[in-house]
Amino acid sequence: MQEYLLENLKHVSLSMFRKNFIGIFHGSLSARIEQNRFFINKRDAIFDDVKNDDFLELYSKKDYRWKEASLDADIHLYIYQNINEAKYICYAMPPFLTAYSLVHDIIIPQDYFGQMKFGSIKIYDPKQFENWYERADIEIYKYMKDKKTNIMIIKGYGIYTYDRDMFQLAKTIALLENSCKLLYYSHGFIEGRV
Repeated sequence: MQEYLLENLKHVSLSMFRKNFIGIFHGSLSARIEQNRFFINKRDAIFDDVKNDDFLELYSKKDYRWKEASLDADIHLYIYQNINEAKYICYAMPPFLTAYSLVHDIIIPQDYFGQMKFGSIKIYDPKQFENWYERADIEIYKYMKDKKTNIMIIKGYGIYTYDRDMFQLAKTIALLENSCKLLYYSHGFIEGRV
């Protein structure tokens, strides 16, 4: 079972790297093993060529391994502890989605697939980036829980999402990124800039 989880994480991380959703040192992927255990990438993981040892098995009780784990490990832990449906979690920074979030408060896809899957999604404004990492672990899981959503788009920061299936999780990010790309291009055509 654990080998299967690691293979999924490696496969999806390469695909997401190729799409520029996660990068050399930004982004995080994790998979829940049990209620208080999960795999997450190491802090220095390079996602286009991850190996099994680029992922750590963490427990909710922190030990020496947490120092090597992704900076997002606390955020993933809080989601797993508070949202039972979360089996896989991803933080990504897709360029069109992140850019769109800088100048809008809501994403309303105009393409068929985006509109059918999402309708509209509010963009969360963290206000101050100076202390965002001190607040993020609590604010992200609370937002998801309070809004009953598995997607949180954060202005200028990217997207957090969880799912019960790793490939559905990747598909969600790809659909949103494509919708934002289409919104960008269609706006350019309307304005005569493209």
